[in-house]
Amino acid sequence: MSGHNKWSKIKHKKAATDQARSKVFTKLNRLITVEAKKAGGNMESPSLKAAIEKARKMNLPSENIERAVKKASSDTGAAMNPVTYEAYGPGGVAIIIEGLTDNNNRTAAEIRHILSKNGLELAQSGSATWAFVHEHGEWTATTTVEISEIDGEKLSKVLEELEDNDDVQETYTNAV
Repeated sequence: MSGHNKWSKIKHKKAATDQARSKVFTKLNRLITVEAKKAGGNMESPSLKAAIEKARKMNLPSENIERAVKKASSDTGAAMNPVTYEAYGPGGVAIIIEGLTDNNNRTAAEIRHILSKNGLELAQSGSATWAFVHEHGEWTATTTVEISEIDGEKLSKVLEELEDNDDVQETYTNAV
């Protein structure tokens, strides 16, 4: 009965939580790098301060934050570009997908694949943003859509798959 002891259960749980934390840390590092590059390494920049604060709330180590800022000011590596995609989900829910990528074509193909796998497709620019207002770096829904329980489950599955993508930073919906 190998593999059925307490330590192996703990080991597998720890591996799963470490993998989830690593994914979040990667996204936060990208965000800090982009904001630091925009600010030119100025730690007093409001957008960089907000990104660092967000990282600290998620318990990103200070070393990683400093390394991301230093990396942005050294100007090595590929440039990270912010991208925004729009789609309509189950029940007519508007979805806005924000991300950071070094390759727009690859990211668009990955997002398109995730959506098509779930019976959805990318929408034209501006087709979903009309239902939102962009304030303080976040999208807030101005009009909401009520969806059934089945559509809610489908939507949560799509959002979960999108969040698993390394290039996706945030997803917003107008579902109630």
